[in-house]
Amino acid sequence: MFEKFTAGARAVVRGAAEQADRSGSGTIGEPELLLALLERTDSPAAAVLAALGVHERRESVVEALAEVRRRGGVSAADAAALAGMGIDIDAIVARVEEAHGVGALAADGTAGRRKRVRRPFTAEAKAVLESALRIGVGRGERSLGDEHLLLALTSRPGAAAAVLADHGVTYDAVVRLLDETRGKRAS
Repeated sequence: MFEKFTAGARAVVRGAAEQADRSGSGTIGEPELLLALLERTDSPAAAVLAALGVHERRESVVEALAEVRRRGGVSAADAAALAGMGIDIDAIVARVEEAHGVGALAADGTAGRRKRVRRPFTAEAKAVLESALRIGVGRGERSLGDEHLLLALTSRPGAAAAVLADHGVTYDAVVRLLDETRGKRAS
């Protein structure tokens, strides 16, 4: 699959692995892919994120991803929906952390294992990569860039999509900006 990826898309995948190393995660997931996308500066995805004001709010995105990870993958929208049913996720997380330590729900089951040189992708991250391929083919593009990874992250439910949506980044907004840029290049 990676043979169709541009150098920029490959850089995102490598960056996601580096994010996993920095965080101590045993796997590469959606949050790591999003964090790697946020590090890009001169690419189609970076231009879209800048146009939507995400680069100025990068720390807010990073904090939101950390909070989702701390809650075991429960997004702010999910926590609000559960609160509407009388379930206080923050109270549950606090009790779990009181009993098992801070970040207990963020653990990925790798404690005690030796550090892996190659981190596997989570099922969700694999689905993002597959979705990026489908999106690129559907858009009639021969190669897959980091913009396809951004489109894929916003096209499916998940922690990254929820955090992006909370910051004004939706699939429709990304498509609109990419199509505007494509139209300018064609002119």
